[in-house]
Amino acid sequence: MRKVLVTFVLALTTGALAQGTAQQPSAQQPADQTNVPTNQKVIKDQAEYTAYMTALNMTDPQAKAQAMENFVKQYPSSIVKVEALEYAMAGYQAPPTNAAKVEAMANQLLQADPGHVPALAIITAIKQNQASTAPQFAELRSLGEKGLQALQTWKKPEGMSNEDYDKRKVLMKGIFAGAAGFGALQAKDYAAAKSDYLLAIEAEPTNFVHFFRLAVAMLEPTPQEISGFWYGAKAISLAQGNQAAIQSISPYLTSRYKKYHGGLDGWDQLVASTASATAPPAGFTIKPAPTVCELAAAAVPTDGSAIDLSFSDRETVLSCRDKSPANKAAADAVWQDLQKRQKNGEAKLKVSVKVIAVPDNNTLDVALGEDSQKDNKTDMKVQMEKPMTKPPAVGSTTDIIGVISDYTPDPFMFTMSKGELPAAPKPPVKKPTPRKTGATTKKK
Repeated sequence: MRKVLVTFVLALTTGALAQGTAQQPSAQQPADQTNVPTNQKVIKDQAEYTAYMTALNMTDPQAKAQAMENFVKQYPSSIVKVEALEYAMAGYQAPPTNAAKVEAMANQLLQADPGHVPALAIITAIKQNQASTAPQFAELRSLGEKGLQALQTWKKPEGMSNEDYDKRKVLMKGIFAGAAGFGALQAKDYAAAKSDYLLAIEAEPTNFVHFFRLAVAMLEPTPQEISGFWYGAKAISLAQGNQAAIQSISPYLTSRYKKYHGGLDGWDQLVASTASATAPPAGFTIKPAPTVCELAAAAVPTDGSAIDLSFSDRETVLSCRDKSPANKAAADAVWQDLQKRQKNGEAKLKVSVKVIAVPDNNTLDVALGEDSQKDNKTDMKVQMEKPMTKPPAVGSTTDIIGVISDYTPDPFMFTMSKGELPAAPKPPVKKPTPRKTGATTKKK
């Protein structure tokens, strides 16, 4: 992977260097210098000039790279040091690529010229492939941001065509923006990561990695940006034919989609729809999964049919009463059904509860619903009809008899009045033990 990255980035420099022989430096001669162009670098030392030109005229890329590297070692203050390092960096890129040497030449270039954009692009690409720790991610982000800024003032090298110049700017923009975005993503700076990856996909509109990471930057925050699903689907579309990549990124995207939408229906159609598109369509949206309150409203018949719900489900319906007109209708139906079962307060219900607290001899805090019992959460306050002589123990399960007379939806709480505990069972009556009588012997 590292070699691929280096090879890719080195293409940014070789276009100009291939024409480098047209811009040869001059050696200063004792004679008149009036014919030397003012924009041409002049090597004053004849031996230095000869060494440079000897290296420059070599045709084997690796030999040329080694000769240029040796030239820099011999003449570390040469006026053409930067050019020599550029040739060395490009030569080491030629097959068989010497990635370590390419990186070393790029680092030397940055020491000689900190604003050398192509060298910065190479180092950034290599660092992105190596990053695995928080400090490395932070360094990567810094390199990417520095590169994006430097790219704005990068001037076209002599000998490079306008077409190649524009092409290389776009390629380096993708490298720098992707690096900055990845570093920001690792730091959970999702806003910055989103901004960087939008730049990255402008430069590299077929790079599925940029699209996937942009999707992550949009789906991770709370609230999430729904357009992230489109960018994630586009990443899958771009990765077609790369099954390993799809298997790597698909689980995250489908799990997020399912959590938001409530199922995977429509996902494959969304992926297919991105194939020929470059951006989410206007008004793009995904239908969210129904909320608990929407499900609660749909679960209750409001036409007078019998309602068969557990107390936990009844509590859910009643707690959603004020969320919508449909929830109000469902809550009224559930409450009316409960009152009918109690004959509008004339009959008492017998329910099993878990005792959460005993504030006094006239009151019990209990958990009625199954979920509330599991969580040890009070969901009903019981007002006893008579003071309790022996209250049930906290944490115990007992039957309670009374009338559920009121409730509050948020926070949810039933109120039971006329409460009473079932009468304690009477001890069994012991039957008298039959008396044993002595056996009689019948005389013959």
